[in-house]
Amino acid sequence: MQRLRTFVVDAFTTKRFEGNPAAVVPLDAWLPDATLAAIARENNLSETAFFVPEGDAFRLRWLTPKVEVDLCGHATLASAFVVLRHLEPARRDVTFLTRSGPLHVARDEDALAMDFPARPPETVDDEALLRAVGDALGKAPRALLRARDVVATFDHAADVRALAPDMAKLAALAGVFAVVATAPGDGEDADVDFVSRFFAPAKGVPEDPVTGSAHCTLAPHWCARLGKDVLEARQVGPRGGAMRCTLRGDRVSLRGHAVLVTEGTMYLDDEGARSGRSQS
Repeated sequence: MQRLRTFVVDAFTTKRFEGNPAAVVPLDAWLPDATLAAIARENNLSETAFFVPEGDAFRLRWLTPKVEVDLCGHATLASAFVVLRHLEPARRDVTFLTRSGPLHVARDEDALAMDFPARPPETVDDEALLRAVGDALGKAPRALLRARDVVATFDHAADVRALAPDMAKLAALAGVFAVVATAPGDGEDADVDFVSRFFAPAKGVPEDPVTGSAHCTLAPHWCARLGKDVLEARQVGPRGGAMRCTLRGDRVSLRGHAVLVTEGTMYLDDEGARSGRSQS
């Protein structure tokens, strides 16, 4: 029987039971993909992060309860928190090797700053998709943008907060990885530059509390629209959380906090613990 050290970390928050929880499982070597998928299903969080040492860096993978994804912000923040605060506290920074290239995370006072690729969106000129997204969200957006995710823009933060989407309709949108609803900060959210919510029910994540990868698209959009390079962002779902976004050319810095919620041991039968593939 193999024992795995496991962590649950709330990311993009300074308070436990807020922000976005991610499971983090450090490994000495890769387990079979089927075992990683089973662990992610067992954790039943939006993402479980797995990493193994590779030189001075770590190879990092992220799995939802249904699929492996190419980029995940909150589980990267949680993984860096585990490395820098619990496994190797003398380190100042860490690099993760991923499907989206090297991701560098460094201490920034009491927070962590992640260097991610920018994914600027393009305007979507598709009236049928605009109607379908509006129908699924329960309110028609002003416009649609698209990178990996479809971004629905609204006029006011209260519009985004009030959305009550039909998850079955969102999951049925053909060729759509996720839908992000966003608006400028105003009203009760006037202290931030923009707000957002993130929905990916087809990928096993009905609503993600705080989504770092979505801000790789939201930050370039709002920086261009607001004429600023540094923005304060808030995701306004049921748990909510916050981050600072800084656009640096084709990269985005996402700065946020994290807190440890649980640390424990997972037990694997010998068959499930046999080595799997070496990298993502």
